[in-house]
Amino acid sequence: MAKLVILTPGLPVTGREHELNVDRTTIGRVEDNMFQIAEPSISSHHCEVLLRGNDVVIKDLNSTNGTFINGEQITESALKPGQTLRLGNVELKLDAPGAAPAPAQPKRQAEATMVVPRGVSMSELEGGGRPPGFDTSKEFSKKRNRSGVYFWVAVSVGVIIIAVLLYMAWVAINSGNGK
Repeated sequence: MAKLVILTPGLPVTGREHELNVDRTTIGRVEDNMFQIAEPSISSHHCEVLLRGNDVVIKDLNSTNGTFINGEQITESALKPGQTLRLGNVELKLDAPGAAPAPAQPKRQAEATMVVPRGVSMSELEGGGRPPGFDTSKEFSKKRNRSGVYFWVAVSVGVIIIAVLLYMAWVAINSGNGK
């Protein structure tokens, strides 16, 4: 059975592995992923691993820091045994017993990758901080909650009606006693 093994030294999860025994496995930082890797450079839902016959396909889920196979950024690509999968700052390899390893790739010099741990991509930063149609010319004001005002008006009217009825009853009783 094929499995992913975490290679990155210095992480508390180094050497941890996950068997790929279902057709679809999600990988990410949060607990609802099938393979959770709690590391800040990994997106909450970073990528998914799809088993398609004998192929293991990696599909990026619009992660912040990207998904790479042997140093090349991918959106969807097959991962061969022995190849390196990088998610953020975490490197993994695919182990598949009985499969021929992928041909060795020449080592590339480490790329200067900026890691943004809070989930903001560079394209979002370059596009500006306001969504289209956001009008900054209007002043902001606190929205008033009128239901409290309506409640107190209704209570006041009710108290006045009760007071008037009590006064009328008192007048009727006292006028009847005066005869």
